[in-house]
Amino acid sequence: MNTKENKTRIVRFHETGEAEVLKIEEVPLEEPKANEVRIKVEAIGLNRAEVAFRAGNYLEQPKFPSKIGYEASGVVDAIGSEVQSVKVGDKVSTIPSFSMNDYGTYGETAILPEHAVTTYPAQLSAVEATSIWMPFTTAYGGLIENGKLKKDDFVLITAASSSVGLAAIQITKSKGGIAIATTRKEEKKQYLLDAGADHVIVTDDEDLVERTQEITDGNGIDISFDPIGAEMVASLTKAAGEESKIIQYGSLTTKNVDYPLFPILSKRLTIKGYILLDITTDKEKRKKAKDFVVKGIEEGSLTPTIDKTFAFEKIVDAHKYMESNQQKGKIVVVVN
Repeated sequence: MNTKENKTRIVRFHETGEAEVLKIEEVPLEEPKANEVRIKVEAIGLNRAEVAFRAGNYLEQPKFPSKIGYEASGVVDAIGSEVQSVKVGDKVSTIPSFSMNDYGTYGETAILPEHAVTTYPAQLSAVEATSIWMPFTTAYGGLIENGKLKKDDFVLITAASSSVGLAAIQITKSKGGIAIATTRKEEKKQYLLDAGADHVIVTDDEDLVERTQEITDGNGIDISFDPIGAEMVASLTKAAGEESKIIQYGSLTTKNVDYPLFPILSKRLTIKGYILLDITTDKEKRKKAKDFVVKGIEEGSLTPTIDKTFAFEKIVDAHKYMESNQQKGKIVVVVN
């Protein structure tokens, strides 16, 4: 951290666009307000939401100059007068539970609301600690809170090589479900099997509906967990079993498609739109999710998956890498 004249470096952007709009800027080192915590950042976890926010394709539009970032880990170096849950010197990570128009984690330091800062399991490194809350809490909310996952459920996980997809595989297995992962490319198939998937469907080479019918003996999928949208939704309704749930937690494809009314009616399907903030901005739901994730990590059923690390100065390259769709797990930026 650059402490000269109480300065720090953070990432901001002044217009939406490609990764190059991200700029590392020196700004005054601010003090936390009464209910805020300041962290000396050690690692930053990247998320698709931040790429969408930067590009102007997110649920909210940035207010310039805009901070960015949901996840970080580090050490508490200042707290507000009303903060009680953490103290200076604690090793902490952040739970995405705020607007990026108000707070951001990309920087040598980050100030965040107290409710978004928590200690993490001692066996984790800083890089691992910044890689748990977005993936596992997103998957928990989709599969447990909304999907009501139970033993022997067939769970279809699309975009499965993402950090959230890999977390969904682990949660499905921890609850005794059957994890069916999808990926577009053959080269990721073995990786997903090694990551715990019971079955992998390579959608560039295989028919999704036919394969799910084979795997489920014609009964169809119980829960679909999808961040893609568009044509995928129509396929999911065809792959679904009776009274199946389709949990839609993103829209990587921004096109609109015809509403697949007939399979929805005939199978009495539920399509539920879901975002992580549904869980993390609700105090009780956030606690339940946190307890679930911590227990899983401590027992060994949940493990963060790190794909690649970048230096802080390479934040633009890190965003470009995420947009290349090469990753298998979490992309982390390390701050010296």
